[in-house]
Amino acid sequence: VQLQASGGGLAQAGGSLRLSCVVPGITFSLNPIGWFRQAPGKQREFVAGITTEGSTRYVDSVKGRFTISRDNARNTAYLQMNSLKPTDTAVYYCNGMDRSLSYYYPAFGSWGQGTQVTVSS
Repeated sequence: VQLQASGGGLAQAGGSLRLSCVVPGITFSLNPIGWFRQAPGKQREFVAGITTEGSTRYVDSVKGRFTISRDNARNTAYLQMNSLKPTDTAVYYCNGMDRSLSYYYPAFGSWGQGTQVTVSS
């Protein structure tokens, strides 16, 4: 499965972006999915996750600013990012998660290329 993350770009601090992740195939609706990010020189970190039932979890640094959602009919997950900060600058990736949204789980295969988000101050 080739994950297709898109929607990144350049935004000013305080601005918004909406990321999309298309997961080809029949497994999307059967698995939790999450967004992760990797800033230069740092490890990849969890950002947000959503279960098949719609329960969500966020890293503390994005709570109240980011919203994850999913559309099973379109095999697509979204990440609405508001009130962006320069510290949100990173490459954003999507992939599967475990049912408790505690860790990455390779339900959808490899990571894909991700989408670059750059926030200027």
